[in-house]
Amino acid sequence: MMLRPRWVAALLLALGIAAAFALLGHWQLERAIESGVVVERSTEQVKPLAEVAQPDGGVTQIATGQMVAADGRWVAGDETLITTRFNGGVEGFWVVSHFRTDAAVSIAVARGWASDRATAEAVIEALQTEPENTPVTLTGRFLTGEAPELPDPEGDSMELTKVAPSALINLWTDFTDQSVYSAYIVDAAAPTGLDLIDSPIPQVDQSLNWLNIFYAIEWVVFAGFAVFFWYRMVRDAVEREQEEAALESAAAGAPSAGA
Repeated sequence: MMLRPRWVAALLLALGIAAAFALLGHWQLERAIESGVVVERSTEQVKPLAEVAQPDGGVTQIATGQMVAADGRWVAGDETLITTRFNGGVEGFWVVSHFRTDAAVSIAVARGWASDRATAEAVIEALQTEPENTPVTLTGRFLTGEAPELPDPEGDSMELTKVAPSALINLWTDFTDQSVYSAYIVDAAAPTGLDLIDSPIPQVDQSLNWLNIFYAIEWVVFAGFAVFFWYRMVRDAVEREQEEAALESAAAGAPSAGA
């Protein structure tokens, strides 16, 4: 039965389907292995900001956590208080400033941390009185901007807890249609009155993607099922022929009605 042209063709089709399923399983397995490969990044080597990311676009994973440097100037009067920020496990406040690079690109910069609101607000007042257009070389860790927060109906609607560039640009007084980074920098040098913000080296995720491994196993099972399905069809065909032969034999051996 298996050597009949019909079933040989069916076997070739089943093997082709099984091979396709096996390739899909191999691809899923490669994806799982790639997710567990550690990509070495020299995040502590300071790189020019313009080489790490481009404004008016998304932030790549490899850029997140990179130490960067940029030349530019602080925009006086565009300081913002960010609440509910933890430093060493202690809740406090961040002071975030508007920095404009020499290429006229804006970026938010977390300048430092204070344990109480009064200290943070005093630093903001001091920063607003500093001379404008003073050249500065900024160095810090480049991080992805946080998602804008929804207003708390029971709290202060003007209070910010996230460093969201899309929200900050609406508060900056000296900003129109300039290019802007959808990220922020944690300053490596805090101004007088503020503590340095904790900015640890980013941890690399080394875990395997078990979902991809499950899919790989699933495709292998499908490949085996394709061959098994062909075997069952051949077996059913053999059993049908045997039953038909038995019925014909029984009919041929039965005595005629007039005997």
